[in-house]
Amino acid sequence: MQAGIAAAPKRAGAIAAAENRAGWLFAAPAALGFLLFVLGPMAASLWYSFTNLTISGKWSFIGLSNYRNMFSGNDIYFYHALGVTARYVAMSVPLKIGYAFLLATLLNQPAHGKSVFRAIFYLPTIVPGVAISMIWMWLLNPDLGLVNELLRAAGLPTSKWIYSKDTVIPSLSFMSVWTTGTIAVVFLAGLQDIPRHLYEATSLDGGGAWSRFRHVTVPLMTPTIFFNLCTTLIGSFQVFAEAYIMTGGGPDNASLFYVFYLYREAFTYTRMGSACAIAWVLFLIIMAVTALVFKTSDRWVFYEGGR
Repeated sequence: MQAGIAAAPKRAGAIAAAENRAGWLFAAPAALGFLLFVLGPMAASLWYSFTNLTISGKWSFIGLSNYRNMFSGNDIYFYHALGVTARYVAMSVPLKIGYAFLLATLLNQPAHGKSVFRAIFYLPTIVPGVAISMIWMWLLNPDLGLVNELLRAAGLPTSKWIYSKDTVIPSLSFMSVWTTGTIAVVFLAGLQDIPRHLYEATSLDGGGAWSRFRHVTVPLMTPTIFFNLCTTLIGSFQVFAEAYIMTGGGPDNASLFYVFYLYREAFTYTRMGSACAIAWVLFLIIMAVTALVFKTSDRWVFYEGGR
């Protein structure tokens, strides 16, 4: 009996070691994939950003020349692409967040067939970006597009939309609202997690729909707003398909988004080293903007159990 008691810790240790090996074994594919397809390429791109690598594979080390060329103004498109992207982010992010929040609030109301409406509003999110861009190219056509036809029928002035450098960024920002289904779903999940008794308490105190929305819904939704804001900012800085398919960066480079500028540098001008440097600058910009949002979150994000 004493021998059995003495052997118990050994058996427990063997079981723990076997479980540990099994855990590492199951985690190995994910870890290997991260090393080979994420961390490895990132490290390689950082190194190549200090070279003059071309698409042919020839390169030599040039130090900080790629970065110096960007920030000194020798590359006339760098600051322009930054400005275009910043303008798009400033327009599209509030539109996406506001529309998705309003949509989720409406879809959270008790109504017959609400599951069908939720599916309808989420459907554009799973449609490929190429198909969405082609649809909107027709909708925003200045001569035959449905949007201008509706404006003419209503007696309102029409627009050139994506075919004018003055309206291309507002048009693409407006178009981006079409694919906010994922953001709305996250908002909807947050709305359904709000305790019902808080709304009842507000009603008993004489508060109406606006008071419930302002003093209960919005404060308790700030963590969800914070999450969606971070992910939407990151995604908006990386906008690419719309410029590539719909405008080609035009008219007159008015929609030369930063990632499209990066793509053009790499695959049109075949300057891969310069493109790697451009990509790392974008990475640092996104990190800085995200850190700023996190830094300010203590002032406006509230949690049910405290700040």
